Amino acid sequence: MTSRSALPVVPLPRPSRSSSPVVVRAAGRDDAVALYRLSRVFARTGELRERSMARYAHDVDDFLLAESATGRVEGCAGLRFCAAPEGRDQGRTAVVYNFCVAAASQGRGVGTALLAALLAEAAARSVGTVFAATSGGAALFLRHGFTVTDAPVTWPAGLAPRPGSRVLGRTL
Repeated sequence: MTSRSALPVVPLPRPSRSSSPVVVRAAGRDDAVALYRLSRVFARTGELRERSMARYAHDVDDFLLAESATGRVEGCAGLRFCAAPEGRDQGRTAVVYNFCVAAASQGRGVGTALLAALLAEAAARSVGTVFAATSGGAALFLRHGFTVTDAPVTWPAGLAPRPGSRVLGRTL
């Protein structure tokens, strides 16, 4: 994602006793450590691919963060843009990857806010289809119009679904 000023800041009230909003924003160079720390928890359980700190620093422009009013990173997700795979309609596609929400923030709308912002970014960039792969539950994606589909033949390097993952797609 190259144009950072075009991303809206989306405050999301948390359905809890706390009135602190969650804000979704584009990640910046200073956020690579926070991306790594949050994602590492999920990589250790096999829910995410293991990525080095250097990889997060390199790919930081792909990421959106959800953070609390105190600046704590509650969730993150990457969006990689690519050409449409063979056999699909012409146009751009995008792959959602490294989607994770801190355990203490799950069920509070953080994932929904992240996904809504990712889909808005994809639509703003004239993406035709957004893909995601998950080895866990796909309920969030299914609630937001994704359907189970076949994996595209060509995925961006390092983002191909793991064996046993569910591949989901949504046409915009």
